[in-house]
Amino acid sequence: MDFSRNNPTRNNSKKERTLKADPFAQLSLLDLQAQDSTLAQLTHRKNSLPENTVIAELTAKAAQVNGLRVEADTAASDLNREQKKADGEVEQVRARRVRDEERMSSGQITNAKDLSNMQHEIVALDRRIATLEDEELEIMEALEAAQARLEAVTAELAGINTALDEAAIARDAKIVAIDKEARGAVAERELIAQKVPDDLTALYEKIRKQYGIGAAALRARRCEGCRLELNGGDLRELFAQPDDDVLRCPECDRILVRTPESGV
Repeated sequence: MDFSRNNPTRNNSKKERTLKADPFAQLSLLDLQAQDSTLAQLTHRKNSLPENTVIAELTAKAAQVNGLRVEADTAASDLNREQKKADGEVEQVRARRVRDEERMSSGQITNAKDLSNMQHEIVALDRRIATLEDEELEIMEALEAAQARLEAVTAELAGINTALDEAAIARDAKIVAIDKEARGAVAERELIAQKVPDDLTALYEKIRKQYGIGAAALRARRCEGCRLELNGGDLRELFAQPDDDVLRCPECDRILVRTPESGV
């Protein structure tokens, strides 16, 4: 019983296997595949440039360091406000002390009790000024450290951004070179494609879309698509077909193009 009658897939395969094409057109198919392989390799090179990895790493690092810069900038800004507040408090207490001294020196206070209270207040103000100045000094020291940290992180971020720009320039230069090479391969492919009949091109594109390689040469009894050596029975069957029959590899189903080096 012929099961192929009830198997549409197998019937379609048989129809594809009986496709006819001039042997020279079939050989041109190998040139077409070579250009497609070149274009695939160029795309892979373009997507796998080491600069892409460097840029991704530097971008992540820049984001991290920028986060530290924001934190350092916030800390410095907070301390700067604290210093201004402390400066204002010191100036306010000093101004009050000056006013008290001026009142005492002017002779406006004649009451002994009021004069004694004023003297005690000046002593208290002196202690308050000393305390505020100590706090002010601590804030200034902390602010100085925060500003140094901010400057260091900002410098580090600038260095990363410079390296990032350099990597992007190097990547773009390589992309320009690859694109130029790809345009040449596309132009060559278009010339080759004119030598291949439409029905053969359609079959080739269908197989290439499925397997990545649409056509392969038979050299030294081996299919260059799947890299497998064909057995004697398959080889005899293939070479019994007319020269214009479009053959398919019995192992990988790619278009198999006979060459002078096929080994039979």
